Amino acid sequence: MSDKLKIKLSIADRVYPLTIQAEQEEGLRKAAKKIEAMIKQFEQSYAVRDKQDVLAMCALQFAAQTEQKSIDNSSEVKLMEEKLRSLNNLLQEQLAT
Repeated sequence: MSDKLKIKLSIADRVYPLTIQAEQEEGLRKAAKKIEAMIKQFEQSYAVRDKQDVLAMCALQFAAQTEQKSIDNSSEVKLMEEKLRSLNNLLQEQLAT
């Protein structure tokens, strides 16, 4: 039994036919809507004539968001590791006495 689904997504006035797993559909449709909204925002905010420029700006924006989340998560993980080490040291001290 195949869970493959054929969908069409419209991005920057082009239609992209895709064959995907059924569970990917919602995420892909939401992503396409976000891209379209960002395209409109860039077109309204800047005098951009070429769709490729707008798409490059969108790609940069999404990549920057992804990288920033990765940096933020890394910082949070380091902080938690430090707190856990400190807690573990306290526990070890209490168990030793």
